[in-house]
Amino acid sequence: MNWGAMSRAERDAAYNNSMAVKNSAELNAAREAASAAFRKAHPGHLDLRYGARERNTWDLFPAADPKAPCIVFIHGGYWQRNSKDGFANLISGLHARGWAGALPGYTLAPDATLSAIVAEINAALDWLAANGKAHGIEGKVVLSGWSAGGHLTAACLGHPRVSAGLAISGVYELGPIRDTYLNEKLQLSDGEIETLSPMRLPMVAKPMLITYGTAELPPLVSDSRHLHARRAAAHLPGALLPVPGANHFTIVHELRDADGALTRQARLLVD
Repeated sequence: MNWGAMSRAERDAAYNNSMAVKNSAELNAAREAASAAFRKAHPGHLDLRYGARERNTWDLFPAADPKAPCIVFIHGGYWQRNSKDGFANLISGLHARGWAGALPGYTLAPDATLSAIVAEINAALDWLAANGKAHGIEGKVVLSGWSAGGHLTAACLGHPRVSAGLAISGVYELGPIRDTYLNEKLQLSDGEIETLSPMRLPMVAKPMLITYGTAELPPLVSDSRHLHARRAAAHLPGALLPVPGANHFTIVHELRDADGALTRQARLLVD
Protein backbone atom coordinates (compact mmCIF):
# COMPACT_ATOMS: atom_id res chain seq x y z
CA MET A 1 0.00 0.00 0.00
CA ASN A 2 1.38 3.37 -1.06
CA TRP A 3 -0.37 5.29 1.71
CA GLY A 4 0.79 8.74 0.67
CA ALA A 5 -0.52 8.30 -2.87
CA MET A 6 -3.94 6.98 -1.84
CA SER A 7 -7.09 9.07 -1.91
CA ARG A 8 -9.09 9.71 1.26
CA ALA A 9 -11.70 7.23 0.05
CA GLU A 10 -9.02 4.57 -0.45
CA ARG A 11 -7.56 5.22 2.99
CA ASP A 12 -11.01 4.99 4.56
CA ALA A 13 -11.68 1.69 2.79
CA ALA A 14 -8.38 0.28 4.03
CA TYR A 15 -9.78 0.26 7.59
CA ASN A 16 -13.49 -0.27 6.88
CA ASN A 17 -14.10 -3.84 8.00
CA SER A 18 -17.88 -3.60 7.73
CA MET A 19 -17.64 -2.66 4.07
CA ALA A 20 -15.08 -5.40 3.38
CA VAL A 21 -17.23 -8.17 4.90
CA LYS A 22 -20.59 -8.09 3.17
CA ASN A 23 -22.46 -10.12 5.79
CA SER A 24 -20.93 -8.31 8.75
CA ALA A 25 -24.33 -7.04 9.95
CA GLU A 26 -25.69 -10.58 10.16
CA LEU A 27 -22.57 -11.84 11.94
CA ASN A 28 -22.77 -8.99 14.45
CA ALA A 29 -26.46 -9.60 15.08
CA ALA A 30 -25.84 -13.29 15.74
CA ARG A 31 -23.03 -12.48 18.20
CA GLU A 32 -25.19 -9.95 20.03
CA ALA A 33 -28.11 -12.38 20.32
CA ALA A 34 -25.84 -15.14 21.63
CA SER A 35 -24.27 -12.71 24.08
CA ALA A 36 -27.67 -11.66 25.42
CA ALA A 37 -28.52 -15.30 25.99
CA PHE A 38 -25.20 -15.93 27.74
CA ARG A 39 -25.68 -12.96 30.06
CA LYS A 40 -29.23 -14.07 30.83
CA ALA A 41 -27.94 -17.52 31.75
CA HIS A 42 -25.22 -16.07 34.04
CA PRO A 43 -26.78 -13.01 35.71
CA GLY A 44 -25.02 -13.03 39.06
CA HIS A 45 -22.17 -10.55 38.55
CA LEU A 46 -23.24 -8.09 35.83
CA ASP A 47 -22.68 -4.33 35.52
CA LEU A 48 -20.40 -4.04 38.55
CA ARG A 49 -19.10 -0.48 38.77
CA TYR A 50 -15.36 0.23 38.68
CA GLY A 51 -15.48 3.95 37.87
CA ALA A 52 -17.69 7.03 37.77
CA ARG A 53 -18.61 7.15 34.08
CA GLU A 54 -21.66 5.40 32.65
CA ARG A 55 -19.78 2.63 30.86
CA ASN A 56 -17.29 2.00 33.69
CA THR A 57 -18.73 -1.39 34.61
CA TRP A 58 -17.69 -5.05 34.57
CA ASP A 59 -19.52 -8.23 33.63
CA LEU A 60 -17.94 -11.14 35.53
CA PHE A 61 -18.52 -14.83 34.92
CA PRO A 62 -16.75 -16.79 37.67
CA ALA A 63 -15.71 -20.41 37.21
CA ALA A 64 -16.50 -23.24 39.61
CA ASP A 65 -12.89 -23.01 40.83
CA PRO A 66 -12.03 -19.49 42.06
CA LYS A 67 -8.37 -20.09 41.19
CA ALA A 68 -9.13 -20.98 37.57
CA PRO A 69 -7.61 -18.73 34.90
CA CYS A 70 -9.72 -15.78 33.77
CA ILE A 71 -10.01 -14.33 30.29
CA VAL A 72 -10.65 -10.60 30.34
CA PHE A 73 -12.10 -9.67 26.96
CA ILE A 74 -12.13 -6.06 25.67
CA HIS A 75 -14.69 -5.37 22.98
CA GLY A 76 -13.92 -3.73 19.65
CA GLY A 77 -15.57 -1.09 17.49
CA TYR A 78 -12.65 1.23 16.69
CA TRP A 79 -12.89 2.75 20.19
CA GLN A 80 -16.19 4.45 19.21
CA ARG A 81 -18.85 1.74 18.81
CA ASN A 82 -20.37 -1.29 20.59
CA SER A 83 -20.47 -2.32 24.23
CA LYS A 84 -19.35 -5.20 26.42
CA ASP A 85 -22.92 -6.57 26.48
CA GLY A 86 -22.70 -7.67 22.85
CA PHE A 87 -19.51 -9.72 23.27
CA ALA A 88 -20.20 -11.93 26.29
CA ASN A 89 -20.54 -15.08 24.20
CA LEU A 90 -16.91 -14.80 23.11
CA ILE A 91 -15.75 -16.02 26.52
CA SER A 92 -18.11 -18.99 26.40
CA GLY A 93 -15.56 -21.37 24.87
CA LEU A 94 -13.09 -20.92 27.71
CA HIS A 95 -15.91 -20.77 30.27
CA ALA A 96 -17.00 -24.21 29.09
CA ARG A 97 -13.41 -25.35 29.67
CA GLY A 98 -13.51 -24.28 33.31
CA TRP A 99 -12.19 -20.71 33.01
CA ALA A 100 -13.66 -17.55 34.46
CA GLY A 101 -14.47 -14.70 32.10
CA ALA A 102 -14.80 -10.94 32.49
CA LEU A 103 -15.68 -8.06 30.17
CA PRO A 104 -14.97 -4.41 31.02
CA GLY A 105 -16.93 -1.53 29.54
CA TYR A 106 -15.28 1.74 28.62
CA THR A 107 -16.29 5.22 27.46
CA LEU A 108 -16.38 5.63 23.69
CA ALA A 109 -14.93 8.39 21.55
CA PRO A 110 -15.70 11.28 21.17
CA ASP A 111 -16.83 11.28 24.82
CA ALA A 112 -13.35 10.07 25.78
CA THR A 113 -9.96 10.47 24.17
CA LEU A 114 -7.92 7.36 23.43
CA SER A 115 -5.67 8.30 26.35
CA ALA A 116 -8.72 8.27 28.63
CA ILE A 117 -9.91 4.94 27.23
CA VAL A 118 -6.55 3.29 27.94
CA ALA A 119 -6.63 4.77 31.45
CA GLU A 120 -10.12 3.32 31.98
CA ILE A 121 -8.99 -0.19 31.05
CA ASN A 122 -6.09 0.09 33.48
CA ALA A 123 -8.49 1.36 36.16
CA ALA A 124 -10.80 -1.58 35.45
CA LEU A 125 -7.86 -3.97 35.94
CA ASP A 126 -7.01 -2.19 39.20
CA TRP A 127 -10.57 -2.85 40.35
CA LEU A 128 -10.36 -6.50 39.34
CA ALA A 129 -7.12 -6.91 41.28
CA ALA A 130 -8.75 -5.43 44.38
CA ASN A 131 -12.24 -6.95 44.08
CA GLY A 132 -12.07 -10.03 41.88
CA LYS A 133 -11.62 -12.42 44.81
CA ALA A 134 -14.93 -11.26 46.31
CA HIS A 135 -16.61 -12.36 43.07
CA GLY A 136 -14.84 -15.71 42.77
CA ILE A 137 -12.01 -14.66 40.42
CA GLU A 138 -8.53 -15.27 41.82
CA GLY A 139 -6.62 -17.00 39.02
CA LYS A 140 -4.23 -15.79 36.37
CA VAL A 141 -5.61 -13.22 33.93
CA VAL A 142 -5.21 -13.50 30.18
CA LEU A 143 -6.03 -10.08 28.74
CA SER A 144 -7.68 -10.34 25.33
CA GLY A 145 -9.56 -8.20 22.88
CA TRP A 146 -10.62 -7.89 19.27
CA SER A 147 -10.01 -5.01 16.85
CA ALA A 148 -9.79 -1.89 19.06
CA GLY A 149 -9.77 -4.36 21.94
CA GLY A 150 -6.67 -5.93 20.42
CA HIS A 151 -4.98 -2.55 20.56
CA LEU A 152 -6.09 -2.08 24.18
CA THR A 153 -4.78 -5.55 25.02
CA ALA A 154 -1.33 -4.66 23.74
CA ALA A 155 -1.45 -1.22 25.38
CA CYS A 156 -2.39 -2.61 28.81
CA LEU A 157 -0.41 -5.87 28.79
CA GLY A 158 1.97 -4.43 31.37
CA HIS A 159 -0.69 -4.15 34.08
CA PRO A 160 0.45 -6.21 37.10
CA ARG A 161 -2.82 -8.20 37.26
CA VAL A 162 -2.22 -9.51 33.73
CA SER A 163 -0.22 -12.70 33.17
CA ALA A 164 -0.48 -12.97 29.38
CA GLY A 165 -2.21 -11.47 26.34
CA LEU A 166 -4.25 -12.64 23.36
CA ALA A 167 -4.54 -9.83 20.81
CA ILE A 168 -7.04 -10.47 18.00
CA SER A 169 -7.05 -8.46 14.75
CA GLY A 170 -5.76 -5.32 16.43
CA VAL A 171 -4.44 -1.94 15.28
CA TYR A 172 -0.93 -1.47 16.65
CA GLU A 173 0.27 1.59 14.73
CA LEU A 174 -2.04 4.59 15.08
CA GLY A 175 -0.38 6.96 12.63
CA PRO A 176 -2.44 5.97 9.57
CA ILE A 177 -5.70 6.17 11.54
CA ARG A 178 -5.40 9.95 11.59
CA ASP A 179 -5.75 9.98 7.80
CA THR A 180 -9.10 8.14 7.85
CA TYR A 181 -12.75 8.59 8.82
CA LEU A 182 -11.97 6.97 12.18
CA ASN A 183 -10.22 10.11 13.37
CA GLU A 184 -13.35 12.26 13.11
CA LYS A 185 -14.31 11.06 16.60
CA LEU A 186 -10.90 10.02 17.93
CA GLN A 187 -9.08 13.28 17.14
CA LEU A 188 -5.73 11.65 17.85
CA SER A 189 -2.96 13.99 18.97
CA ASP A 190 0.68 13.63 17.98
CA GLY A 191 1.43 12.62 21.54
CA GLU A 192 -1.22 9.89 21.54
CA ILE A 193 0.07 8.43 18.29
CA GLU A 194 3.56 8.32 19.79
CA THR A 195 2.70 7.00 23.24
CA LEU A 196 -0.31 4.76 22.52
CA SER A 197 0.90 2.93 19.41
CA PRO A 198 2.08 -0.47 20.67
CA MET A 199 4.54 -0.65 17.76
CA ARG A 200 6.35 2.40 19.15
CA LEU A 201 6.40 1.34 22.81
CA PRO A 202 8.86 -0.82 24.74
CA MET A 203 7.82 -4.44 24.41
CA VAL A 204 6.28 -6.03 27.51
CA ALA A 205 8.03 -9.22 28.63
CA LYS A 206 4.90 -11.34 29.05
CA PRO A 207 3.54 -14.00 26.72
CA MET A 208 1.24 -12.57 24.06
CA LEU A 209 -0.36 -14.47 21.22
CA ILE A 210 -1.06 -12.23 18.22
CA THR A 211 -3.64 -13.48 15.74
CA TYR A 212 -5.43 -12.32 12.61
CA GLY A 213 -7.54 -13.81 9.83
CA THR A 214 -5.96 -14.35 6.45
CA ALA A 215 -9.02 -12.74 4.80
CA GLU A 216 -8.65 -9.48 6.78
CA LEU A 217 -7.80 -6.05 5.43
CA PRO A 218 -4.08 -5.48 4.71
CA PRO A 219 -3.37 -2.92 7.50
CA LEU A 220 -4.66 -5.30 10.18
CA VAL A 221 -2.60 -8.17 8.79
CA SER A 222 0.56 -6.08 8.54
CA ASP A 223 0.13 -4.53 12.00
CA SER A 224 -0.14 -8.01 13.54
CA ARG A 225 2.87 -9.31 11.65
CA HIS A 226 5.00 -6.26 12.44
CA LEU A 227 4.18 -6.26 16.15
CA HIS A 228 5.01 -9.94 16.41
CA ALA A 229 8.28 -9.35 14.55
CA ARG A 230 9.24 -6.66 17.05
CA ARG A 231 8.45 -8.94 19.95
CA ALA A 232 10.30 -11.85 18.36
CA ALA A 233 13.35 -9.64 17.80
CA ALA A 234 13.34 -8.98 21.55
CA HIS A 235 13.07 -12.75 22.22
CA LEU A 236 9.70 -12.36 23.91
CA PRO A 237 7.26 -15.27 24.19
CA GLY A 238 4.13 -15.59 22.11
CA ALA A 239 3.23 -16.96 18.71
CA LEU A 240 1.82 -15.34 15.59
CA LEU A 241 -1.30 -17.22 14.51
CA PRO A 242 -2.86 -16.53 11.10
CA VAL A 243 -6.33 -18.14 11.02
CA PRO A 244 -6.85 -19.47 7.49
CA GLY A 245 -9.85 -18.00 5.69
CA ALA A 246 -11.10 -16.00 8.67
CA ASN A 247 -12.22 -12.43 8.18
CA HIS A 248 -12.48 -9.66 10.75
CA PHE A 249 -15.83 -10.93 12.05
CA THR A 250 -15.43 -14.71 11.83
CA ILE A 251 -12.04 -14.93 13.55
CA VAL A 252 -13.72 -14.52 16.95
CA HIS A 253 -15.58 -17.80 16.39
CA GLU A 254 -12.27 -19.46 17.22
CA LEU A 255 -12.52 -18.00 20.73
CA ARG A 256 -16.28 -18.44 21.08
CA ASP A 257 -16.13 -22.20 20.47
CA ALA A 258 -14.88 -24.62 23.12
CA ASP A 259 -12.73 -26.39 20.51
CA GLY A 260 -11.73 -23.23 18.62
CA ALA A 261 -8.12 -22.51 17.72
CA LEU A 262 -7.95 -19.42 19.96
CA THR A 263 -9.60 -21.25 22.86
CA ARG A 264 -6.88 -23.90 22.61
CA GLN A 265 -4.09 -21.34 22.31
CA ALA A 266 -5.36 -19.26 25.24
CA ARG A 267 -5.14 -22.31 27.48
CA LEU A 268 -1.48 -22.72 26.55
CA LEU A 269 -0.70 -19.15 27.68
CA VAL A 270 -1.12 -20.06 31.35
CA ASP A 271 0.30 -23.61 31.32
